[in-house]
Amino acid sequence: MHRLLLSLALASLSAFAADIAGNWKATAEGPNGAMSRTFSFKVEGAKLTGETVSSLVGKSAIENGKVDGDSISFVINVKFQGNEMQVNYKGKLAGDTLNLTAETPQGEIAWVAKRGS
Repeated sequence: MHRLLLSLALASLSAFAADIAGNWKATAEGPNGAMSRTFSFKVEGAKLTGETVSSLVGKSAIENGKVDGDSISFVINVKFQGNEMQVNYKGKLAGDTLNLTAETPQGEIAWVAKRGS
């Protein structure tokens, strides 16, 4: 009986997690014009992993990722102009649109991602 209750409780918790898994294509306006980035998210329970690719800084692993309802957060480490930096992302899912804010040492960047390749 306890196993059944535990299984039902876990199933109900995962039902509230955002359906973020898969490939996303994002765009943002930067100081030098439009930027693009792809995200490939994997979700296991509340853990978010995967990778992201940018034409500006290349491929980065998604680290310390979390899914909480329709909100996500994660960190990537990038090398830009010879400097390594950590970028903290926070986002909120609304249907097939993911609104992300990236906190960089130079300031915040607002990304809008759509499902796709």
